[in-house]
Amino acid sequence: MRISALLLSLALVACNAAPADRPADPSTDPNARARELAQRFVIVDGHVDVPYRLHAQKEKGEPVDDVGLATEGGDFDVPRAKAGGLDAPFFSIYTPAEDEEQGTSKQVAEELIDSCDALLARHPESLELARTAADVRRIAHAGKIAVLYGMENGSPVEGKLENVDHFFTRGVRYITLAHGKDNHLSDSSYDTRHTNGGLSPFGIEVVARMNELGILVDVSHLSDEAFADVLEHTRAPVIASHSSLRHFVPGFERNLSDDMVRAVGKNGGVVQINFGSTFLTKAANEYGMERQKAIAAFAEEKGLAEDAPEVEAFADAWGAEHAFPRADVKDVADHIDRVVELAGVEHVGFGSDFDGVGPSLPTGLEDVSKYPNLLAELLRRGYSERDLEKICGENVLRVMERVEAVARESRRH
Repeated sequence: MRISALLLSLALVACNAAPADRPADPSTDPNARARELAQRFVIVDGHVDVPYRLHAQKEKGEPVDDVGLATEGGDFDVPRAKAGGLDAPFFSIYTPAEDEEQGTSKQVAEELIDSCDALLARHPESLELARTAADVRRIAHAGKIAVLYGMENGSPVEGKLENVDHFFTRGVRYITLAHGKDNHLSDSSYDTRHTNGGLSPFGIEVVARMNELGILVDVSHLSDEAFADVLEHTRAPVIASHSSLRHFVPGFERNLSDDMVRAVGKNGGVVQINFGSTFLTKAANEYGMERQKAIAAFAEEKGLAEDAPEVEAFADAWGAEHAFPRADVKDVADHIDRVVELAGVEHVGFGSDFDGVGPSLPTGLEDVSKYPNLLAELLRRGYSERDLEKICGENVLRVMERVEAVARESRRH
């Protein structure tokens, strides 16, 4: 009986493993196949902004969503994540640029991590903190969601290398060195001042310390000069946790150029495609810029802060009068195709920006339950199941494993 059971087990393993290396069967319904694959493969998403969504609700005095249960609003909750096959979201520990000016960056980051820790403690049956790639695989195999922490904006480091160690201890496994403005580590793609001319000298020290600890260096949001500095100084592969491609949105420095994509591939890293429409198409991006200009002009004319209720009401009215050209799931697939063409299928993944880009999400990718729609589109384009397994999460897990290995090597020396 034991030998028979072993043979049966081996046969089942072989049956389950074989399809990953063969191309999709064109006679198979891609939607049904995609739903099955989404549940089988480990899906890693490089950027989910749910912590700041909950923080903003608290700051406004609103009821705070318990995303361990089904919620009416937002893009993420556990039931929808399980329906979409999401196994490992990087929860964004985001601090706005103005927090550095006010000296509150570290405080806000601590509060966000505290709230995430509390969420995981309330729902141990479905959520667990992951610190390593092995943790992700173990937790996903157990049928739970492996939550990772990614710090969006390095300003909470606040000029102290020991704070890099502190946040590593708290579970942070990547740091996006800058966000909307230049900071004390790095220049931002959104800031025209280019204060540091790339990375600051301290920013270079921080990259070195991240390599020593095993924290992924995230090049999303960085200026081109800062990106180049990171690749010059890092000893480990990097990620772009939520960036799309400049090829499709010319002049949008927040996205990566073709040369930058090639450089990430050569470095062994991964470009995780942002799902926001303004990152995906020229039309949506131009709409976004026109909207921002109109809002800024109204706020200046009225002498109001841009977060004033009157300004928010104007923005809503402007949006009602101007139809937003939403992207489609096919546009996300186009960006994936381009990374594969430039760097190879081993260097692309998902970095949705769910709960961070609001109503600009594409048709077919409105929340975390919709990953199968993207997989179905990739199946229709001829991607093999093994390719999809890499794109879904294996590429990022490979990078995590290499970053962890570099850290171990650093400790031996």
